[in-house]
Amino acid sequence: MTNKLVLVRHGESEWNKKNIFTGIRNPDLTDKGVIEALWAGRVLKSEGLRFDVAFTSKLKRAQHTLDIILGEIGGDAPEVFENAALNERDYGELSGLNKEEARERWGEEQVLAWRRSFDIPPPGGESLKHTADRVLPYYQEFIWPHVAAGKNVIVAAHGNSLRALIMSLEKLSEDQILDRELATAAPQVYRMTETGDVAEYRELVRSEGRDSGLG
Repeated sequence: MTNKLVLVRHGESEWNKKNIFTGIRNPDLTDKGVIEALWAGRVLKSEGLRFDVAFTSKLKRAQHTLDIILGEIGGDAPEVFENAALNERDYGELSGLNKEEARERWGEEQVLAWRRSFDIPPPGGESLKHTADRVLPYYQEFIWPHVAAGKNVIVAAHGNSLRALIMSLEKLSEDQILDRELATAAPQVYRMTETGDVAEYRELVRSEGRDSGLG
């Protein structure tokens, strides 16, 4: 099979720039985020990739990123599906706070535990496990059938919703996925087998590296 599944975290958002826990809040891209999304579209086009189907969350930073990427690739626009199952992890009471404010309120050790554990949610929010519990069923029911049918599929979403999916695709442990960071607007390109396993994986990254991963 030559079909590809491409996962892309959104470009830098206004709250990424301020180092704020974002979660299901809805800021848009910064100017840098727009440029990152343009780069992602151009590098995917240079790889010869066009998409038959696209998926994204209900949050505008992911939707805007997808629109820019598809615009850069050009050609016939794929059908686009939006669903809250692909939204970022809900950070609950951490949402809207920067890291320093969160540390002052709950202490550095507790904030680190919420950020870097698999199954411990912040107050009123979701853990990565909770996020996986909604992302993976959506993938199996709605995304995988298109990939299995031989289509090229792109998913533009968020750091944690994509990490939940990557954990399953790459068969990573809870500890391994906690160490996995996704650069903004850096396409993760998978070639899948007929049984849903990863046959080939490449990450297309810019030279400036990764950001803080707060949603």
